[in-house]
Amino acid sequence: QVQLVESGGGLVQAGGSLRLSCTASGRSFSTYAIHWFRQAPGQEREFVAAINLSGTNTYYKDSVKGRFTISRDNAKRTAYLQMNSLKPEDTAVYYCAAAMSITVRSSGYTDWGQGTQVTVSS
Repeated sequence: QVQLVESGGGLVQAGGSLRLSCTASGRSFSTYAIHWFRQAPGQEREFVAAINLSGTNTYYKDSVKGRFTISRDNAKRTAYLQMNSLKPEDTAVYYCAAAMSITVRSSGYTDWGQGTQVTVSS
């Protein structure tokens, strides 16, 4: 199983940008599809974006399309989530997760990292 560590969160004003990183250790990173989820206080964890093994296909939650971009560098064992035009409603703890295929339901995962906090001020 691959272990993932998220980083890059912070406090940013509305309209600003952040780039999150998801760095892997353990089994081969390139054999997993990588996903980003987020969880705001009092809300369920929700799917944000995903990328397939080779990086040729990406998937997004409707509300982040055109603002967020997921990418991966298999040589660096790292995936990224570039977040532009951030809105206060993007405030959440962001988690990355790995699966053998694209899995957008959070119930499909049992292990989560510590996540990284993103706070967007208005």
